[in-house]
Amino acid sequence: MVRILVDADACPVKEEVYKVAWRHEVPVAIVSNSFLRVPDHPLIERIVVGSGFDAADDWIADASDTGTIVVTADILLADRCLKAGATVIGSNGKPFTANSIGAAIATRAIMADLRAGGDSVGGPPPFSKADRSRFLSALDEALVRLKRS
Repeated sequence: MVRILVDADACPVKEEVYKVAWRHEVPVAIVSNSFLRVPDHPLIERIVVGSGFDAADDWIADASDTGTIVVTADILLADRCLKAGATVIGSNGKPFTANSIGAAIATRAIMADLRAGGDSVGGPPPFSKADRSRFLSALDEALVRLKRS
């Protein structure tokens, strides 16, 4: 069974996930460390995990499999979910794949080292309309692909 798991605490595309999931009639689990308001709909499930470090990530990784689409911006969580066979899409619509995850992890490590050394490296670019549009397209394509297989 196909389903969507959302790393929801800082996810800017929850509303888009709902729209696409409803159109495809696919269940969604909104996973967070604290209570988040979600639509009252039979396809939407709220999962509130403990406040422990990586509790939401652990829940999502453990629940991931080949029928799962994971929505996250967390590179290390994306890696864990890919290893479980899940399809992983960043909130900006860019997919994480087995071919791209290594470079993403390496870049993350380099940026962390630069920040630890006191360098000002900035953060990701602001979330844009193009990111939102790319996300909608990527999620729709992933659902169609998974439902066919």
